[in-house]
Amino acid sequence: MKYLKFLSVGIFFGILLIKSEAVSWFRIFEMFRFESFHMYGIIGSAVVLGAIGIALIKKFKLKDLSGTPIAIPDKAKNYTSAIIGGSIFGLGWALAGACPGPMYVLVGTGAISMLVVIGAALLGTFAYGLLRDKLPH
Repeated sequence: MKYLKFLSVGIFFGILLIKSEAVSWFRIFEMFRFESFHMYGIIGSAVVLGAIGIALIKKFKLKDLSGTPIAIPDKAKNYTSAIIGGSIFGLGWALAGACPGPMYVLVGTGAISMLVVIGAALLGTFAYGLLRDKLPH
């Protein structure tokens, strides 16, 4: 019962993604071909809201649900890992037509083939866990 609030937020997030067409393969295809501003508007709005949220967390020294202060680490000085990781993420997004959040939403809409993509994402996460100590961070 205590996880009902998380399930509710997840369902609401899924509805938002579907209604905004953020899970539409055609919208994602348009974005990667620079044919439409739609997805860039959604992503840009998320970045702005995230920045405002981070600023509020820092200003008011907010705590998480367990009462632990939220610690936001300083920015990395070396962007190599971000460039490599972002490139792999973008390639996977372009090939699958979905990033991690919408993969589950698409399964919920009946796109059962996304289970293969989820399996590949889990396999990639497992591989990262095995290779983490050998990768640049």
